[in-house]
Order: sequence, then structure tokens, then C-alpha cells
Amino acid sequence: MLPCSSSSSSRFHHYCMEYFSVVLPFLLILSSLFTLSEGGSIGVNYGRVANDLPSAVKVVRLLKSQGLERVKVYDTDPAVLKALSGTGIKVTVDLPNEQLFTAARRPSFAYSWVEKNVLAYHPSTQIEAIAVGNEVFVDTHNTTRFLVPAMKNIHAALVKYKLDDAIKVSSPIALTALQNSYPTSSGAFRSELIEPVFRPMLEFFRQTGSYLMVNAYPYFAYESNSDVISLDYALFRENPGVVDSGNGLRYFNLFDAQIDAVFAAMSAIKYDDVSIVVTETGWPSKGDPNELGASVENAAAYNGNLVKRVLTGGGTPLRPHVNLTVYLFALFNENKKVGPTSERNYGLFYPDQTKVYDIPFNLQQLKNYRDSPSGGSGNNRISKGNNGTVGGSSATHGHGYPGQTWCVANGDEVKEKLQAALDFACGEGRADCRPIQPGSTCYDPNTLEAHASFAFNSYYQKNRRAVGSCYFGGAAYVISIPPSKSC
Repeated sequence: MLPCSSSSSSRFHHYCMEYFSVVLPFLLILSSLFTLSEGGSIGVNYGRVANDLPSAVKVVRLLKSQGLERVKVYDTDPAVLKALSGTGIKVTVDLPNEQLFTAARRPSFAYSWVEKNVLAYHPSTQIEAIAVGNEVFVDTHNTTRFLVPAMKNIHAALVKYKLDDAIKVSSPIALTALQNSYPTSSGAFRSELIEPVFRPMLEFFRQTGSYLMVNAYPYFAYESNSDVISLDYALFRENPGVVDSGNGLRYFNLFDAQIDAVFAAMSAIKYDDVSIVVTETGWPSKGDPNELGASVENAAAYNGNLVKRVLTGGGTPLRPHVNLTVYLFALFNENKKVGPTSERNYGLFYPDQTKVYDIPFNLQQLKNYRDSPSGGSGNNRISKGNNGTVGGSSATHGHGYPGQTWCVANGDEVKEKLQAALDFACGEGRADCRPIQPGSTCYDPNTLEAHASFAFNSYYQKNRRAVGSCYFGGAAYVISIPPSKSC
């Protein structure tokens, strides 16, 4: 997860749909939208980084009982794909980052992978897409250059087995792939990725009728920049909106702004005709004391209002006629995920299959849905995080450091993962690592964790605390209390 992994400047988050007038009565909107014959689609990510989850058969029953018709998995586990057989649930499977090199260099591997992991189950298991890698540009193993060749080989295998019309090939990007994102209309991909990756990848999507997969997390933007981002704006609640100075469009929620920044980036290199599927988005129901806004109420508000926003259609300000497919992250709380407490609390359900909070997943359930914030109404609605800190637009990160955050290494990570993340930050990430070289001012303490923290924070601050820039595959996390030492 990218935690957001990803994306833009501290003010980058301001949005929504202009063609819906702010004065249009809410009940009129709701009643009229239910008459729409077609809106967007909601799916869910089924992650399994846990040791207490129900069997795949029980999970499929849960999906069916909740009216969820799309699911995305992070592998091709036979038990899961067999359990989904005959259900009509559309499935997106994943070829992991570790296999990109082989898939890119050996077409025979791609053919055998498709034969074993797709052809063996489809069409009884309705596989509709293959995610080749996941957030590859922030992968510390530097697999970026293998991405497009791997995608082309996987697609060639689908062509061989006459599955290319039914199954699309794509790859989820984190919003850190954006170099500019505020104002939204100025959205642009990182310059060093355009020619070697984005242009050939988007051309591949255009030729094959596929789409760009995007992981977007307004939570990370809010949590890191609550001094400039309103909680109501992040949660799809009533707010005055923000006008994009570049095109004059008014945005009323952060999600739309993030997605339109990607649309703007594609438009900037002449790929307006490629569509987007949001393969991950969510909000944690619990977090550490410094994880502002992580609460059950806020998670329910974000995901519930997002479902309403997607299912009732309408697109975004830049793409008003496009209905989005959005996958919520995640189906369960996953107790083995590393990092801060929030990482283990994105689930819609507990492992015992009871709901963490109650939200709709389809239009029928949506008819009875109401976002019911506590502590106020209208523009004054507020919510409290686990530490009791008010999460409004004027909130601080606690401890008297308004809006300030730092990125530090997760000392619980294994040495190899920290080293790989450090190598990325000082290499491809272009962090300023000169002070931690031997004899320099911040060489001591000479420990991997200390050096990694320095490099991670350099990368984080250099990227203006962009969403997802303090992730490193779970090897880092954001703090709101300044490190005890200057280095």
C-alpha cells in the first residue's frame, strides 16, 4: 500500500466535481442518482498478510453475502482462485515484483506463468486483469526497467491462449510517480520515468485497450498535512471546496483531486484516451498516537462516502463522464503487516468476519446509508483520532509542532530490507547522503538504522513530504515529534 504510498505537495489535495452545483439539495442528488442505470464499480483488496484469517471458501461466502462483485488479490494462490470458481466475482491477480526480471527476459516464463496461473482457472474463475508488479517505482530492488517488457510478454502469452480480449494487463502505480500534483491541473509524471516507462506503458494500454492502475490514499495526505487539508475535504463531507488556479475547476474532495492529477499527467504526454482503475484506496480505523485521523468513525466516513461517490457515478471534474472502478483496501485487518499500527487496521472486517464498521457496497445497501459524524454537523463536523487530537483543518500533529513531520527507519525491519531501502534512497531516490559518509557530520552513530533514518528523512523532505514518500516498502514511517538528535 502506498500508503500512499504516494504523491504530491502538501496542498495538493483539493477537489471535486464542478458540474454538481454546491447548492443542489442533498436529498435531490441522492434520490436522482439512484435512478441512474450505470455508475462506477466497487471492489475490495483481499490481502493475506496475517495468520488468523478465515479459509478462502469462507471469504468467498463473505464477499457474496456483501454483494461485492470484484476482488483483487496479491498473488495467484490456488485455494483462493478455486474458491472463486463459478461465483461470477471478477478477479484481478498479481504477478509479484520479484518475478518481473524473469518475465521480462524470458517469454517462455510468461507463457508458463499464464498457463499455470490463469488458463488453469479461467473462465470458471472470472479473471479480468493481471497486475504485473505493484508500485514498482518505489520498489527498493529497482525493477522499474523490467516493468514494460514483462507486461508485453504476459500480454503476448494471453494472445497465444486467446485470452487477450477477456483479460487486461496493467500495473498499479503509487502517486509518488507524480513529479507535480498541485494544483491538480499541473499534474505531471516524474521526468525520469516518462520516456523509459510511462510513454511506452501508456502506448501499450492504448493498443491493448487496457487502463492505468492507481493506488491513491487521501489519508496519508491528510495525516501528513492536516495544517492545510480539511478533514471534511478528505472525508467527502460538506466543505467550501478549493478552486484549481490552473483550470478554474472547483474540487470538493481530496480523492477527486488525486485522481485528476494523474489524468492531467497522462494528458500532458498526450494520452487522454487511457482510463484509470483505482486499485487501492482506504482509511485506517486505528493508528498510533501520532497518526492523526486514524479512527473507526473517519474510516467509516471515508469508505462509506467514497462508495456513495463511486456508485452514483459522475466522474471527476477533469473527466466528468467517466465512471470509476475503485478497490477498497482492504477486506481484513492483517496482523502480520509491518510498520505503524495503521498498517494492520485498514480492514473492513475483522478476521472473525464481523464488520469493523458498517458501510454499503452496492446501490441497494446505499439507499439506507447516512454518514453520521459525531461532534457536530455541517462545516463544523469534526472527528477525534485515537489520541483525542481534533482532526480538523486547523489541527496540529500534537506536541506543539504544527504541520511538521519526519521520516524514520522502522527498526523492527530485517537488516536486508533496511539496507535495500537505504540503497534506494541514496541512489535512485537521490537523497542527500553525504552527511552519513565516513568522517562526515552525521556518520555517527554508525548504525544501519541511524543512517537509514537520515536518508529516508532526506528523501521525504526533498519530496515535500509527498504522500507515500515515507514508505520504502514498510521500512519507514512518519513521526510528528522531532528526532532527539540533529542528525
